[in-house]
Amino acid sequence: MLDTSREQNPAPTEEPRGCLFALSQPPLMIFLAVIGVLLLMASVHDLFLL
Repeated sequence: MLDTSREQNPAPTEEPRGCLFALSQPPLMIFLAVIGVLLLMASVHDLFLL
């Protein structure tokens, strides 16, 4: 006799990933570092050279 019951759900293979996982990716960190350096250079230029 065939067992056709579907009571057991397969376990998810990947757990949900949040913001900290996204921030740990090197391309995103490089992008954010470049933007931060540009903002820092602009603020230093405005404060000390103008």
